[in-house]
Amino acid sequence: MDRRALGMQFSPQEMARLRAAATLGEPVAVHELGSPQARHRLAEAEVLITSWGCPRLDEDVLDAAPELRAVLHAAGSVRAHVTDAVFDRGILVTTAADANAEPVVHFTLAAILWSFKKAPFLANDARRFRDDWSYVDGRGELSGVGRTVVVVGFSRIGGRLVRLLRDLDLARVLVVDPVADPAAIVAAGGEPATLADALPRADVLSLHAPALPETRHMIGAAELAALPQDAVLINTARGSLVDTTALEEACSNGLHAVLDVTEPEPLPADSPLYTLPNVMLTPHIAGSLGSEARRMSAMALTELERYAAGLPPLAPITPQTLGVQA
Repeated sequence: MDRRALGMQFSPQEMARLRAAATLGEPVAVHELGSPQARHRLAEAEVLITSWGCPRLDEDVLDAAPELRAVLHAAGSVRAHVTDAVFDRGILVTTAADANAEPVVHFTLAAILWSFKKAPFLANDARRFRDDWSYVDGRGELSGVGRTVVVVGFSRIGGRLVRLLRDLDLARVLVVDPVADPAAIVAAGGEPATLADALPRADVLSLHAPALPETRHMIGAAELAALPQDAVLINTARGSLVDTTALEEACSNGLHAVLDVTEPEPLPADSPLYTLPNVMLTPHIAGSLGSEARRMSAMALTELERYAAGLPPLAPITPQTLGVQA
């Protein structure tokens, strides 16, 4: 992992737990896998604990790690570093994505609740219209009851979000996910729907699909045009799910948006999304940051302890599951 991830995720408390679970060599941590020092450690390593910034584990790296049996990821997606060669060699791969899902769910739920009242956008209006509150009437419906939320992706995050919205009993929740079990969606409090049927009914559209070739720009000009006037698009998933050019056009014409992720990141300096009062931009902060990231470390260390005890992993990744995950 890179130095920033190491410093954020492995305090003395996590390092003590690591030392209790495994035999460590020196150096304990490396930030690249090509130097003689790193290759010396790879040659004897049975387990890698990885996080943000891990280099790709390709054939060259794996040839230098003949004893490697497990890659335990102390973050979410493993796409950046786990290659087919890892699975071909039968190496166990786990993820701490469940721990990373929690802050994203909380951030998204907060965004939905604020969006019901158009709070982020009215806050921008308040800066411009300081002596006249009539601007409140320009943002459409401001009730938090009886609204419709469309959740695209019944994922780790999407599923948790549906259950939280059910417990709040504020909104009808339509779920768009062609590979999810409809019975599971209903049990969580949602209603299965197609994207075409759901979009015209959305007061809030919240995206939680993985970044895959088939999901790239799944929300384009036609989909944005299908949303009702005064709808709010929330994206805390991946920027590639939305056609940025189409989004800039739609928001210039009045669509509200809460964007924690964009394509590209950051946006070009001249993007109109920076200045539109109906757009809230945040710098990819919904996921684990600071002390939140240590929960992912804890999950990876639990996987390590289970591996050492001969117990099955809690959150394994396989080539099949990777194909439909972020």
